[in-house]
Amino acid sequence: MGKDIVDAVVSHHLAHEGISRVEKIRHCHSAYLNIDLDDKELAELAQQYSALVRDAVVECEAVPGSLEFLESYGGKLPMFVVSGTPEDEMIDIVEKRGMDKYFTSVHGSPRHKTPIVTDLLKLHALTGPDCLFVGDAMTDYGAAADTGLQFIGRVGQGGIDPFPAGTAIIEDLRALKV
Repeated sequence: MGKDIVDAVVSHHLAHEGISRVEKIRHCHSAYLNIDLDDKELAELAQQYSALVRDAVVECEAVPGSLEFLESYGGKLPMFVVSGTPEDEMIDIVEKRGMDKYFTSVHGSPRHKTPIVTDLLKLHALTGPDCLFVGDAMTDYGAAADTGLQFIGRVGQGGIDPFPAGTAIIEDLRALKV
């Protein structure tokens, strides 16, 4: 695989953070390698990716301030995980990290974020303006905008800010208060 293709794949990934890896794998194979994966090949590649990252995600350090926030507000406020990670994998990661006690529910792909948030608002009788979506991808920003939620973007130290000008940004969760 040439450097141009690797650069194109990385660029696509960064521009579409928060989108299901299955969608990205299919797109990149088709657009950059001219390979149309069948469902079995796609599932095998997604499983290989999962095997590479799952343990690393379980073991990585928490975002500074996140555990303190969860300890302070877990059980007092409805809190949800809405991710582009496959749902069964996201649930497993949250459980292995011992964070499941903080979240009302955990959601992931293949569903997209806007329909998930829409369903959560209805199910829990919540209104968008009373809710906050903290996210690190444009898909998070888009889901918040589509459903009327307030939004704060998290851009880690040295990270590239993908959000429109004027978007509230935090580096970590230490300053996040309700």
